[in-house]
Amino acid sequence: MTCPFSYSNSRAAMSTSSDLQPDLPSQSHSDTPSSFELPSSRFTFWLILCAMILLATNMRAPIVALGSIAPVVQDALNISETQIGWLGAVPMLTFAVGALIAPSIGKRFGLENTLIAMIALLTTGMIIRTVIPTWSGFLIGTLLLTLAIGFANTLAAPVIKQRTPKHIPLITGLFSLTMTVTAGIVAGVVLPLSEQVGWQWALGGWSLLGIFAIIIWIFLRLRLGSSSHQAIVPPISGTSEISMWRTPFAWQIAVFMGLQSLLFYTVASFLPSIWVSKGLSAVQAGQMGSVFQFMAPVSILSLTWLINRGRPIQALAVFAAVLNVIGVLGISYLSTDLAWLWSGLMGIGCSAIFTLSMMLFSLRTYTTNQSSELSGMSQFVGYLIAFFGPLGTGWLHEATGSWDLPLFIMLILMVINVVIAWMVSRPVMVDGKKL
Repeated sequence: MTCPFSYSNSRAAMSTSSDLQPDLPSQSHSDTPSSFELPSSRFTFWLILCAMILLATNMRAPIVALGSIAPVVQDALNISETQIGWLGAVPMLTFAVGALIAPSIGKRFGLENTLIAMIALLTTGMIIRTVIPTWSGFLIGTLLLTLAIGFANTLAAPVIKQRTPKHIPLITGLFSLTMTVTAGIVAGVVLPLSEQVGWQWALGGWSLLGIFAIIIWIFLRLRLGSSSHQAIVPPISGTSEISMWRTPFAWQIAVFMGLQSLLFYTVASFLPSIWVSKGLSAVQAGQMGSVFQFMAPVSILSLTWLINRGRPIQALAVFAAVLNVIGVLGISYLSTDLAWLWSGLMGIGCSAIFTLSMMLFSLRTYTTNQSSELSGMSQFVGYLIAFFGPLGTGWLHEATGSWDLPLFIMLILMVINVVIAWMVSRPVMVDGKKL
């Protein structure tokens, strides 16, 4: 069997989409110093891949780490459950704010320059949470690092589209895979690590990954230049004045990604508690959280392989949405003996939808700017939707004393997302033109 992540296979798989990249900037030798030789496409591929992987290691670890160690932090800072709930909800708001303003800032200062600044901000936020062990310090640190993640979420797709347009599924898949694997590792080790070195080091120690990411992104910026200084090729006629806020496709993908994020962050926050209420022990319930996280690599590897093999994106999107429906249905009404199956299906579905959304930001747009704007608009709306997941689920559980109503509402939303999945994954471009 051919490896789904080979460089040559990625080129072959994306050859049909290379015609949809009319705006890709190219630097002539007259734009660069005579002593500086432009890097080869193979070098660019590997440099972007390494930079994206290091960026991805910082994208979920700080969020998941807090969820895994929340009771310890609550006791250490002497804060209420409501304050912990806000720490779980704040990321969605700052992700949305970051997504809204990232495209214009990335366009003004360059994608690479902006990402370097955001990785530095993310690392600073992690350090602040460690060195200022108070409620205000923890909140400020969380605000900073999650705002930076919101920027990175938005600008990752246009960087991939601009720098490696023939390898969009491959690099996007590995980017998403790295995020989920890192999150799973952190979720499993942060609590026992806190017992050995203390909660502050257990949370703040991951800032080393941010430092490594800054180094590789600075090298990338120096070696490849900044996107803000590259020549702008006029876009295809009729594609330059697309408003994402008035485009049906943009709203479809925003809702598609938003409902997935709502499920993901709700499950990440409450899955162990839900399973305990269904009769599982605390240990078993915690293991279900790990199953949910660790099924993501299976999902992303399979998805990337299937797309590289030419399988239709529409079928994959609908299938992923259906898996979420089955998972929520299983948690709500079916046997707890199959708790691992219901948790795993949701892990597969959520990861597949997130990865597909990231791919569509690039595959369904004509230009890098459009990719950035679609990513920003979709994630702004999507994370606003996701904000009400943990917050609303927690409120309904407290109000009713049961998980039944929150789970029933979640089931209805996931059924709706099956329809949205079919709509958003049709073979059309952002302006509605058929591929």
